[in-house]
Amino acid sequence: QVLLVESGGGLVRPGGSLRVSCAASRIAFAIYDMAWYRQAPGKQRELVANITSEQNTNYADSVKGRFTISRDNAKNTVYLQMNNLKPEDTAVYYCNAQFHQLSHNFWSQGTQVTVSS
Repeated sequence: QVLLVESGGGLVRPGGSLRVSCAASRIAFAIYDMAWYRQAPGKQRELVANITSEQNTNYADSVKGRFTISRDNAKNTVYLQMNNLKPEDTAVYYCNAQFHQLSHNFWSQGTQVTVSS
């Protein structure tokens, strides 16, 4: 089965930085659109950023200018570099892989990112 395994989550101070990674296996990674979502307590899951197979990117307004999504197809990995973190960034972050032509949609288990002083 498809696996999306995250790493890099944890606790960080406001204003700090963190990079989360998501390594994929058992998919043709290069043709998938990748995305990061997050869900804070009491809130709905929201799209944070996505990067298409063509390397086009999109960001939520709340993170634009602070977060950067990137991918390394040779490593089957997507990254989310998070700078100038704010307490409101605290959430469980999920990695998502989509291949629209085949209606493929896969999710990671989620990793906790906590921004607190």
